[in-house]
Amino acid sequence: MLEGLAFRALIFGLISAVALPLGALTSRFWKPKDRIVAFLLAFGGGALLAALTIDLVGDALEKGDFYPLALGCILGGLFFVGLNHVVNNKGGFLRKAATTINYLRKKKIRQYKKICQKLSQIPLFHHLPPEEIQALVHYVSSRTYQKGSTILRQGEPGDSLFIIESGKVDIVDVKSNMRKIAELKENDVLGEMAIMTGEPRSATAVTATDTKVWIILKEHFDLLIRNSPRLAEAVKKLVSARITDLKEKQTIDPEKAKQWERKALDNLDEVITIPTDTEIKEEASAHSGAPLAIWLGILLDGIPESLVIGSSMLHSSISLSLIAGLFLSNYPESLSSSVGMRQHGYSFLKIFWMWTSLMMLTGVGAYFGNIFFVGAPDFLFALIEGMAAGAMLTMIAQTMMPEAFHKGGAISGFSTLLGFLAAIFFKVLE
Repeated sequence: MLEGLAFRALIFGLISAVALPLGALTSRFWKPKDRIVAFLLAFGGGALLAALTIDLVGDALEKGDFYPLALGCILGGLFFVGLNHVVNNKGGFLRKAATTINYLRKKKIRQYKKICQKLSQIPLFHHLPPEEIQALVHYVSSRTYQKGSTILRQGEPGDSLFIIESGKVDIVDVKSNMRKIAELKENDVLGEMAIMTGEPRSATAVTATDTKVWIILKEHFDLLIRNSPRLAEAVKKLVSARITDLKEKQTIDPEKAKQWERKALDNLDEVITIPTDTEIKEEASAHSGAPLAIWLGILLDGIPESLVIGSSMLHSSISLSLIAGLFLSNYPESLSSSVGMRQHGYSFLKIFWMWTSLMMLTGVGAYFGNIFFVGAPDFLFALIEGMAAGAMLTMIAQTMMPEAFHKGGAISGFSTLLGFLAAIFFKVLE
């Protein structure tokens, strides 16, 4: 009897997940427009919301098991957030457009915060209005120099400022037989006077190790000055009244530097643009383990559903609304991710077998979930259902709905409602 029930759990697990390879197969012959993908994603998200509300949360509440349910929800949500973060850092963010954009935006914000923190300690910038300097981070570029490369030459026009992110740079005097004047390291600055005045370089800078720097061009700084009378006036006063003093090493009060940094970081999101295709391709090439991470990320989305299918069949008949909600959410999830992965250069066969393997694992997970929870007390069922609900709800909020809104905008709201009603309709059929 139990073996027959476990086999039924396997079948229903496969049915709920067969939408995964179907979505991949669809992407082979049809590349839907973003608004259609958005509609399907939001519809699937709404269906899954209804399923987990009625069949997981509602079932546990009817039995008076709120506390193990709530604990399970919190644990499931934290579990998903933690593993999703790990997977994304390994390249799993590439499985969706919204997760890719969000990952790269966060990476840019972290970099820009470091830049603003460093700018706050440079005398020339510390005396300029931070709200006006904020827009400058949009123009900051990054470059890596190999050991022995010349970053700037003595006597050349000063047209840029360099902030060392990593590595070491030797400052030498060419006129004194390459005499070493100083050694700069991480977070040190080269050419801060150049961005104000464009005066010739007073020394040559040669990398002592492989070095990565942030670069701010004078032309971009000048563009800000032309567009901001306030900044132009501040720069004019600095150049005319304090240029000599600023050439000397100055000590900046740490608290004042921190205040400048906070003001410069205000509303930073407004200057962080959507990543370009080139940036996305560069980030994808930097993650050699991205296919495995993407697979793990998708597996992470499917673990809770397989366990709850198997365990729920031990104390009630299988819910059509739960299977329907999972199926309706899996199809657009697979379709959207498959389209995105093909844009990143993954072959159709690799994508198809990736989803097929996940379908099989979902079925196997349901089978063992049914066997493992035989004889388990009600509070344990509530805990597991809560973990599944918490993980799935977090997944919907963190991946599905942002993707739907990114691709479709306002259409995602009404589509979510339709999906919610569709899952409830299957409950009525029971």
